[in-house]
Amino acid sequence: MRAVALGGGHGLHATLTALRVLAGRGVVDPHVTAVVTVADDGGSSGRLRRELGSLPPGDLRMAMAALASDDVVGARWTALVQHRFGGTGALAGHAVGNLLLAGLMDTLGDPVAALDQLGALLGVRGRVLPMSCEPLDIEAEVSGLGAGGPHRIRGQVAVASTPGRVRRVWLQPERPTACPEAVAAVREADVLILGPGSWFTSVLPHLLVPGLCDAVLESAARRVLVLNLAPEPGETAGFSPERHLAVLSEHAPALRVDAVIADVDAVPVPDRLHRAASQMLSPGGRVQLAPVAADPAVPRHDPVALADALGAVVSPVSPFPSPGGP
Repeated sequence: MRAVALGGGHGLHATLTALRVLAGRGVVDPHVTAVVTVADDGGSSGRLRRELGSLPPGDLRMAMAALASDDVVGARWTALVQHRFGGTGALAGHAVGNLLLAGLMDTLGDPVAALDQLGALLGVRGRVLPMSCEPLDIEAEVSGLGAGGPHRIRGQVAVASTPGRVRRVWLQPERPTACPEAVAAVREADVLILGPGSWFTSVLPHLLVPGLCDAVLESAARRVLVLNLAPEPGETAGFSPERHLAVLSEHAPALRVDAVIADVDAVPVPDRLHRAASQMLSPGGRVQLAPVAADPAVPRHDPVALADALGAVVSPVSPFPSPGGP
């Protein structure tokens, strides 16, 4: 089964690692495709974006590291691209892989070709693609920032760290062109996985790129949504699992998924999640509650446990059971 994962940052890294586990079990094709957000404006990525006008490379680099070969050569190159310079000089805070990607994009003039070149160096069997070949900005309508009603803020860092309540987000430019290779991968997929990750800045943006959203909606693949383990300070502070689904539906009302995966300990009232999910599940779809957290004290998914949960809902030899649970 051809698998495509959409997201960014640590959430996408966890999904890709889980898909590699499933590939080792023969459930999905080893050539996994990652479709990555390109709106980061902070840290090393933001600096390179501002100085060079290139795509922010950080989330792309992390996805590449997740899919890199684990042999001796691949592990050595992966450690290098993930290495971040210290000190106080011009290179302080930059990851080597960010600089490599920025250099490749600058010399080749094509971000997809640059990613393919770095992928070959790392022994990546799949492919890492940007959701758009132009850097994007996230804007948000936020309440609770003072007098005057809702406020507009701009930038991924600003949205992710706002002390207000995010109501909706959109992209600038408002109707960006989707990466053609990403659209083709989504249309050819057997399994599409959205999430986990920063909800407004890593997950939702994929559904705000018209060509990519159309491909997701029209795909014949099994669509799986993976919920976060906990609300994130800032953009989703105080959000319940049901609220995450409601926000997704508000931004993409036509989206239907075949499965919603959530950590069993992160859902205080399962019946509420089942009711909320029923509004966006395809016929025969289900909510899969499973222990997918790496550590109760740290909101990170365990890749093997996530692979088990994904395998239960995407395995071609295991049709969906009734929507009552795992």
